[in-house]
Amino acid sequence: MDDFIFLLTEKEAKYKQVYQQMKILITQGTLQTNDSLPSIRKLAETLQVSRNTTLTAYEQLVAEGYIRGEGRKGYFVNALEPVFLQEQEQEQEQEQEQPVLSQPTSNTTSLLVDFRAGAVDQTYFPMKTWRQLANQVLQEPSCYQYGELFGDPLLKEQLVPYLLQARGVSTTSENIMIGSSTQQMLLYVGFLLKDHFPSVLLEDPGYNGAREAFQLHRFVIETLPVMETGAQLDILKHCQSRLLYVTPSHHFPYGVSMTIQQRQTLIQWAQQVNGYILEDDYDGEFRYTQQPFPALASIDPSKVIYLGTFSKSFLPGVRLSYMVLPNTLVQPFKERFAHFEQNASSLHQRTMAQFMAQGEWTRHIKRMRLTYKQKMQHLVQELQRQFGPQIAVLGEQSGLYIVVKVKSPLSEQQLIQRAETYGVKVYPTSPFFINQTSEDPLLQLGFSKLTMEEIKLGVERLKEAWQP
Repeated sequence: MDDFIFLLTEKEAKYKQVYQQMKILITQGTLQTNDSLPSIRKLAETLQVSRNTTLTAYEQLVAEGYIRGEGRKGYFVNALEPVFLQEQEQEQEQEQEQPVLSQPTSNTTSLLVDFRAGAVDQTYFPMKTWRQLANQVLQEPSCYQYGELFGDPLLKEQLVPYLLQARGVSTTSENIMIGSSTQQMLLYVGFLLKDHFPSVLLEDPGYNGAREAFQLHRFVIETLPVMETGAQLDILKHCQSRLLYVTPSHHFPYGVSMTIQQRQTLIQWAQQVNGYILEDDYDGEFRYTQQPFPALASIDPSKVIYLGTFSKSFLPGVRLSYMVLPNTLVQPFKERFAHFEQNASSLHQRTMAQFMAQGEWTRHIKRMRLTYKQKMQHLVQELQRQFGPQIAVLGEQSGLYIVVKVKSPLSEQQLIQRAETYGVKVYPTSPFFINQTSEDPLLQLGFSKLTMEEIKLGVERLKEAWQP
């Protein structure tokens, strides 16, 4: 199709109207797989808009996977899964049937926007490619067995160059252990180290899932205070622990990143006390203002136990995480768990190995980094527009969520309850604190699975809910 006539109004940005109407043509099947689209210049002339308008619309469609650009050939429609198309049609029907909502009159308002952190935008999951690779793996006899105890060799071989290129971590496949989740890896490490390291330092605030794992092993818990500006490393010299669990590239939940000077301080501390640092790099791929920071393990792999996961960057349902052990812990780990079966799916491990080998993983990360960056910027802009100085946004440089500090006489729980009354789900940060407290309420807002429209609606609803 070369000619498009769209009715554009002045009520909404024109690039957004072009994007939305093109998207409808694709999802309804009017535009089919591999159909060519008019050039940016030709579409702009037809619609009598600027080239920037049509360029921005095309860029959004490319970022979301609806179309692709092929150099000088132009733009073409991508294939969409039939299931995805059905979901789109159902969503459009629901949108047409749903009345315009006014201010809620009761506490039974249905949930409209869920700012849940840890969710993934399933719209851009490369289902077709993943399914094709999984089908190929199903032809291999090895996927019908229990699998290697410490991880599929092919996946570990793919992780070696990836970790060096993306995170600066130099390692070998022998040092890499595959598991189903970061918490499971922490439980294993706890079994390995608790006889020699009775206590552990945890960030405060910090990831409560890690705290639960260490408490299960009855570690004595010491805390490393973390402020909005970073960790208070001076306290290290007063601590008894020789184990430290940290999230240096993207602190959970504040979102601050450690400087190279702070990272060197941690390494020097571990060397001085002859201890280990457990580095949780849970979403290190998603940094939006600069290139992702090199991992702490890139400075001294002999003192860092590096933890990574595919859950945040790919799909939580694909239960795959990995751990890079220092040389001194590889053999003790293998001896300790020699009689425990691998609990990560052999099928998922082998499929991920093929996914990485074909370059699909790198393409996926690049695509999602752009998508999430746009969502992050949109969320921050909407919050600033609606609330102004009433809130402060923390952690907008990276990750899949932000933390907002709300200047309000209401408590954290009251703000959450009011938001839910208006159909919006936001989340507390109080479970992440051990000893410290925050003067103003802090709330966590995830954005990864939300559309731009849902983000805008959610913030507008929060403004109504939290107004004096």
